[in-house]
Amino acid sequence: MRKRILVINSGGDCPGMNAVIRAIVKRTDQETKTESDIEWEIIGSINAFDGILAEPLELIPLNSKTVTGIHVKGGTILMTNNKRNPFKYPVRQEDGSIKNEDVSDRLIYNLKVHGFDAVIHIGGNESHKISQQLYKKGVNIIGIPKTINNDLSVTDYTFGFQSAAETATEAVDKLTTTASSHNRVLILEVMGRNAGWIALHAAIAGGAGVCLIPEIPFSMDKIIEKLKTRYDRKGRGYAIIVVAEGAYPIGEKSDIVSGTISRKISAFLKNLKFEADIRETILGHLQRGGSPMAFDRILATELGVKAFELIKEKKFGTMAVHLNSEVTNIKIKKVIDKYNKIDLSGDLIQTARGVGISFGD
Repeated sequence: MRKRILVINSGGDCPGMNAVIRAIVKRTDQETKTESDIEWEIIGSINAFDGILAEPLELIPLNSKTVTGIHVKGGTILMTNNKRNPFKYPVRQEDGSIKNEDVSDRLIYNLKVHGFDAVIHIGGNESHKISQQLYKKGVNIIGIPKTINNDLSVTDYTFGFQSAAETATEAVDKLTTTASSHNRVLILEVMGRNAGWIALHAAIAGGAGVCLIPEIPFSMDKIIEKLKTRYDRKGRGYAIIVVAEGAYPIGEKSDIVSGTISRKISAFLKNLKFEADIRETILGHLQRGGSPMAFDRILATELGVKAFELIKEKKFGTMAVHLNSEVTNIKIKKVIDKYNKIDLSGDLIQTARGVGISFGD
């Protein structure tokens, strides 16, 4: 008997996606060796949902040959996309225009016709809203949490986050040496539209003086107050500000455009003629790229193995998660019902305040 699993990754890329794909294939190989009556076939969909929706289909076999050594590589061998929601899929019209249409029925038809028994969907918060919709329409789907922003609830961590936080921390370390050499205020902007996990981890690990996150609207007066403590009467000193892209001043709304908030803070300080030289650095997609650190490779491997086991147990509509230091599963609906923002009364915030980091509040 042959069973087919389709692997789809969607949303932004992040370190560890290839490790998940490899783990799924490795686990099925082990199963085939011990369960001779079932032959498992793993197929990958190219460029998120495009592969299963294309005419002809764009699918590739995933086997021991195609996944050898990919766990050390960043990105994904399947490619990915955050603009291919099958419920709002861009379809070219006869007049050449593009219109978003619901093509989920065509997707489900293709899954059935081509004999797919289950789907493993690797994605973040928005991606798994799609997973839940497909599950409600009868698709045998299993989710795996993926995002550098760590904003999926009911899982200790999402793979990719630790690698992104490490990249951001390395940036703080390097900016610190040049800031101290030139008595500068250096502003580092990192990703985090609605949750400031990367900023908070990098600020604590890197020893920043100011950390600005979407969960805490900030006051420029409070930032200036903190910066002044970093300089002596001769104007010697330095300061590092780590800011999430979704952070915003009290009484305003977040622009959520990369570079906007760091430039706004920089311009404000310069207009006040703050005594120090001020520069901003936007880390951008450097946070997404590169080889995953060991933590993310291990987490991704655990979740990939668990996803296959959930298919075996027919626990569809669930997500493989790492919860309370255990690999388990939880309903996808429960995961997407709550966005994972930083707990303002939690240990990390208290730790940051305890070492003198200002949140501008």
